[in-house]
Parts: sequence; structure tokens; C-alpha cells
Amino acid sequence: MGTVTMKKRAFTMVELLTVIAIIAILAAIIFPVFARVKLNAFKSSDLTSMNSIRTSLQLYHDDQGGYPPALLGYITPYQYQNGVTVVPADQFHGDLFPKRVTSIDTLKGALNRSAYNLMVPGAWPQHDLRLAGSAPILDLNGDGVINSSDDLPMARQVYGSDYASSTALYYLNDPSAGGIGFSASTAQNTVGRFYAVSGYDVGPAKYASGAIVNELHYTLFWSGFGVGPGSALDDPRQLGYSDPPDTTVVTWDTYFRDYDNNHLLTPGGSKDLVLFLGGSARPLDSKQMAERSWRMMP
Repeated sequence: MGTVTMKKRAFTMVELLTVIAIIAILAAIIFPVFARVKLNAFKSSDLTSMNSIRTSLQLYHDDQGGYPPALLGYITPYQYQNGVTVVPADQFHGDLFPKRVTSIDTLKGALNRSAYNLMVPGAWPQHDLRLAGSAPILDLNGDGVINSSDDLPMARQVYGSDYASSTALYYLNDPSAGGIGFSASTAQNTVGRFYAVSGYDVGPAKYASGAIVNELHYTLFWSGFGVGPGSALDDPRQLGYSDPPDTTVVTWDTYFRDYDNNHLLTPGGSKDLVLFLGGSARPLDSKQMAERSWRMMP
């Protein structure tokens, strides 16, 4: 019998390069899909946390007859000992945590990687950029029509920040100055110290310079009337009032925003997660949230 010889055939260089190119194309398609799936999972987690916060706030309101001044709590000298040691946030007992919110991660946010003992100054968010009188939201004077007379300067945000510059100025609604004036003091010094993990008390926003500021997202009062004597003509969508409407903004999540050269994209896409008092949290346009903050409507 004769012998049969077997020829071994190897990949040619062209075939090898073709396989590599196909793998690269598949990777370019699949990896962004995986990234989006992971990001959507983080968003779903935050939406669940925000809805849990709303439930906890309602329980607190039923017990106390009002809403707490902060979700986790301000850092007082009791937590900030000798200006050096900060009690870790997971050991802090606040208005909601740990009695009504049992996990500190509920107040943290999925993309928040801050240490439990990291302390940050809070800055006021940017005030509504639309001129007073030009953007009425509710019928504040009760005449049955929503018009410019329902957009009073003192019913606007009393303090705000200018993120177009490297220094955050805080703005004051002064009727004698056409509704808007400003002070040279920095906004970081106007609110107080917060735990960085408390991502729904304060949340990240960018200056034009690229610096990150932790802007205030939860407070009982925003308007000039609210921090002053109050008024029947004030915007009722503030948690400090006895019966705020369902459209009241409780807090919002800014961790998913997209920036281009430190400026928010226009439109910003539905990247901000906003929690309203009367319903579940929902994604809304980041650019509009940055410009309107608590005046945003569902």
C-alpha cells in the first residue's frame, strides 16, 4: 500500500488581517452597546433610589407635618471635629438616614464614587436665565390666566450661580434692579458643608473653566418670598410650604450629563433624572434643568 501525505494549510497574511479586521469591527459595535447597557443600569438604579427617597419623605411628612431641611444632613461641628476629622456619612444619623432610608447608597447615586468622609461646599444652582415676567409657570395671582403678571421677581430664585465664569457669583432677585443683581461673594460660601456622598442634597455641575461645583439640589425654599416674609403671590412649588403641589421638584440627578468643552450640549438630551413630589422620577433635558433647576415643570 502506498503512503498518503497530508498537507497542512496555514492562514495567509491576508486571511489573518481579514479576521482581525472583522473582530475589530464587531468590538467597535458591541463595546458601545455594553457601555450603554451599563449606563442604563446605573440610571435605573438611581431612579429606584430617588423613588425610595420620595417614599421616605412622605413618611417623614406624615410623622412631622413637614419636610426635612436636608436629605442626609448638613455637616455641623458635631461631625466636623476640630476642622480635621469628619464622621463618615454611613455613621451619621440624619433626618432620613438610617431610620427611613436604611442604606446610605440610596442617597449616594450609582456614579458617585466619593468617600464617606469627603466634605464638599454647596453652591446655589444657576437661577432661571429667562427674564422675570417672560416665563410664567402658574397662576399665582388667581385671576384665572397665566401671564407675565404671574412671574414676579421675588417669586424667582433668590440666590444663584454664574457657571459661565471661573468664580461662582450668587445672584439676588432685587426688584429695584429689574429682578437680578449680584454679589461678589462666591456661591460656595453661601450654603454650607455637605457629605459628597449625599448626591441628592448636592450634585456635580461644571464651570466653563472645567472646575466642578457641587450645586444645591434639595432645599425647603428657593424664592425671595420664601426666604423672606412669604407671600400669597409666591411660587407654591417649594417644600417649605405646608401643601406644595405635585409638580414640586424634590431633587435632581446630574451625574449623567454630557459636556462639550465644559459646556452642556444643546439640547442636553434626557440625561438629568428629576424627582417630582407627586410622582416617580423621570429623565428630562439636562440643558433645561441647568437653566431652570427647581422651576422645571414635569
